[in-house]
Amino acid sequence: MEKMWAGRFSKALDKIADDFNSSIHIDSRMYRQDIKGSMAHAAMLAAKGIISKDDSDKIIDTLGDILSDIDSGKTEIDFNAEDIHMFIEAELTSRIGDIGKRLHTARSRNDQVALDIRLYLRDETEEIISLIKALIKAIAGKASENKDVIMPGYTHLQRAQPISFAHHILAYAMMLVRDIGRLEDAAARMNFSPLGSCALAGTTYNTDREMTAKALGFDGYTLNSIDGVSDRDFVIELLSALSTVMMHLSRFSEEIILWSSWEFKFIELDDSYTTGSSIMPQKKNPDMAELVRGKTGRVYGDLFTILTILKGLPLAYNKDMQEDKEAIFDALDTVKVCLEVFAPMIETMKTIPENMEKAASGGFINATDLADYLVKKGMPFRTAYKHVGEIVAYCIKEGLVLETMPIEKYKEFSPYFDNDLYDEISLVSCVKKRISAGGTGEDSVLKQIEFVTEFLNA
Repeated sequence: MEKMWAGRFSKALDKIADDFNSSIHIDSRMYRQDIKGSMAHAAMLAAKGIISKDDSDKIIDTLGDILSDIDSGKTEIDFNAEDIHMFIEAELTSRIGDIGKRLHTARSRNDQVALDIRLYLRDETEEIISLIKALIKAIAGKASENKDVIMPGYTHLQRAQPISFAHHILAYAMMLVRDIGRLEDAAARMNFSPLGSCALAGTTYNTDREMTAKALGFDGYTLNSIDGVSDRDFVIELLSALSTVMMHLSRFSEEIILWSSWEFKFIELDDSYTTGSSIMPQKKNPDMAELVRGKTGRVYGDLFTILTILKGLPLAYNKDMQEDKEAIFDALDTVKVCLEVFAPMIETMKTIPENMEKAASGGFINATDLADYLVKKGMPFRTAYKHVGEIVAYCIKEGLVLETMPIEKYKEFSPYFDNDLYDEISLVSCVKKRISAGGTGEDSVLKQIEFVTEFLNA
């Protein structure tokens, strides 16, 4: 295939150099966005009298045919082309001749690729948001099923205070809600059209950039043509948001891995989302969660790839920027496949309440409630804290827990203690008494589920 820029050159590009320069194996996935942008550009050229209405209609109709043919498989993308933009233009010209050559008037590949990637990332962001919502829905469903299941809450991976299982996993729903906000913010900032910036300086033609921006669903157009072709902030911002999504999925994965171990056995993953061992027949491994945890580093790497590529580039466009697509596409693909497997893994996950409650009964996780009991009787908190610490030390030495230590022994530590303390430090009571907004109490958990449900339905 002859290069569109061949007129200046007396020799063909070296085959190795040609392969090295080519990006069509990466950017071919943007064919739909490239055609959509070209249709809007052709319509604008006709509206401004730069090309005839007949030529514009012919270009738009033929581009529509090319899109249908690629979608159906009738037309295969030629990977000998330099990039998807050159392939679409060559295919158009092969079908309608010189009329097709008019399409590139008042446009450069620089603003064309900047347009295509914004359109593509906008579409992909919508899909990822939809997948995150499916995961939030799965979490809310599992929380609703386990509102009354008590488990130990942890700090430093040490048993800390009793909470409900619903309260614990709803924390991840809140993280994912924020992730959607970050993705929406990134999409909003990328939603300005660079089309019409041309190579870097604009064009001598009297174009209508507002028309093409509106036709393509943008909120406006980029105000500086140099920035229009050289800006990839939106790629970095989206990658940052995707990295945060993966960080949250990785944290959740780590807990699922721990919870499904025999040491915890709080949950059991469905057979459909686990694997076995080639040598140990008893094994049931949480490989999907482990892969999500591992793939997080891959998305982080994609972010640092783009940051490094852009850090020393002068204005305006440089070929280095061609490397942005492989990294952002890899991150998008990785996040999507992780989300696709995560939601059904949570939906099919079985909780084991008796094991959670057994774990919650050890570790003195109701010690804070015992201290609060003394405070309600009139003792300063720091004094109560010291007394309870001494009680815990005694229980450990004697092989007791707070619920089994006799009231007579309690009274040796403080006259404030009475028989009503046992109701105060029961695990069920400890959870129900957490009545502060956002706590693990029943009303708070129900409000969290309601918030998440309303968010999904909004």
